[in-house]
Amino acid sequence: MLKEYKGIANITGPLMLVEGVEGVKYEELVEIMLTNGSRRNGRVLEVHKDKALVQVFEGTTGIDAENTKVRFLGKGIHMYLSPDILGKVFTGLGKPKTENDRIIPEKGIDINGAPINPFARDYPDEFIQTGISVIDGLNTLVRGQKLPIFSGSGLPHNKLAAQIARQSTVLGEKEAFAVVFIAMGITFDESQYFINDLKKTGALSRSVLILNLADDPAIERIATPRVGLTCAEYLAFEKDMHVLVILTDMTNYCEALKEISAARKEVPGRRGYPGYLYTDLSTIYERAGKIKGKKGSITLIPILTMPEDDKTHPIPDLTGYITEGQIMLSRSLYKKRISPPVDALPSLSRLKDKGIGKGKTREDHADMFNQLYAAYAKGKEVQELAVILGEAALSDMDKIYFKFAENFEKEYISQDEYENRAIGETLDLGWKLISVFPREELKRIRDEYLDKYMEQYKKKKEDAAVK
Repeated sequence: MLKEYKGIANITGPLMLVEGVEGVKYEELVEIMLTNGSRRNGRVLEVHKDKALVQVFEGTTGIDAENTKVRFLGKGIHMYLSPDILGKVFTGLGKPKTENDRIIPEKGIDINGAPINPFARDYPDEFIQTGISVIDGLNTLVRGQKLPIFSGSGLPHNKLAAQIARQSTVLGEKEAFAVVFIAMGITFDESQYFINDLKKTGALSRSVLILNLADDPAIERIATPRVGLTCAEYLAFEKDMHVLVILTDMTNYCEALKEISAARKEVPGRRGYPGYLYTDLSTIYERAGKIKGKKGSITLIPILTMPEDDKTHPIPDLTGYITEGQIMLSRSLYKKRISPPVDALPSLSRLKDKGIGKGKTREDHADMFNQLYAAYAKGKEVQELAVILGEAALSDMDKIYFKFAENFEKEYISQDEYENRAIGETLDLGWKLISVFPREELKRIRDEYLDKYMEQYKKKKEDAAVK
């Protein structure tokens, strides 16, 4: 029989202090019974002797401190799971969004799972195809990797997130693939966009959606990524699936953490965020990866909006320390109507070399990546030079680089949000773009690949001209 406590010692913002408690545990769930008969839920944030500090999910407005009853439930937040979670939509606390989203659970798991033991980790080395050239070709995503997208307010990161969720796949024929899409602090319109987009394209059947809306409590936002990662761990390590987890927007998560830290009167760190922000983020990010002896994997794409486009802000800064690279969205490319506006030069996938090459993508992938990157970097330098000196001051070769950079942005980086390019198409497009250069300029591609793939491209071009 669960013990009830009557009377609350103190209420501050979303927190209330209950005194005279016995046997209460950290992170335990709490049921609060108001005098009007309604019930609210909460979670224990701190325990000290006979005092428990409780965060109320629905807020403390209207709570009568003297007559309200509090019951501690003896368990933390659990996510109830079965293979039927695929195709379903859940709230930030893991409850079914609608009646149609109800499942018959196989098991319940505490959402506060542990990060993967470094000794048990397997090295990520297999390719995931997103169908987006600038990611697959230049910033290749590898199974088990953590690759964040750094965006800014107003940039189309939600469209990019939906496209990745819709198109991503592993190339092995017999390997099961799933997407866990976790959204925190989004508007109702944004939530409907994600649901409708995945439904319309049929991608919902292999996806799990965990949605926390902007008007949901901050404490729920803290639980949301952990609910989604619990689903991912179940599918990956118990059902042998390759799972791609998309987290948007981590800035909203960190703001909720900041709000709760301020309510607890903790000493603030950089820019008002709690000093344990790095540790807290690592407990989320480090749950992704591959485990030795397990067939499944969890690949993580956290998306965050950088306040004032500042990549030195604590959220992108600390995220960059924990993850393996970053994909940067550019406001200047967005103004040029390049979509997705991915800035290829500061973007980086630190594990790309492990997931490309013969038997994974294609033998010419690494050389093609190096050549495209070098040519685009030179083209951007030439464009900056032209602004200062004028195009008339450019040499003939500089003009080729100038034009290449323009075409690279329009044809390679920019693609329609419903255009799904196979890795072969992306690599062939690279050959098309670099064909404007004389052979002596293509110093980063081996002669054997130049002989093989450039000749193939020229033959296709001639055949198309004849037709």
